Amino acid sequence: MLKQLMLAAALATVPLAQAEVMDDPAQSEPAITITHDGDNTLYEYTINGQLKEIKVVPKVGKPYYLVPAEGSQKFIRVEESQLLIPKWVIFRW
Repeated sequence: MLKQLMLAAALATVPLAQAEVMDDPAQSEPAITITHDGDNTLYEYTINGQLKEIKVVPKVGKPYYLVPAEGSQKFIRVEESQLLIPKWVIFRW
């Protein structure tokens, strides 16, 4: 019982994490443009007018991402998204 009370007191004194407040949430959300290139579907993620990544979904095979290389106009292929946005699949058929 004493351990539980001490744990509760310790947790009560810990400051809560503060969430970052965004001025305009619409500016932080990516604009997604979907295009088709042959057998591939391209999802271009743009934030504040800057291209952040391209998701390439081939007709056959595993999807991958192209992200801009630092300091150049080239893209680097990566297997997972670099953006931290919700991408939940709620329903699929």
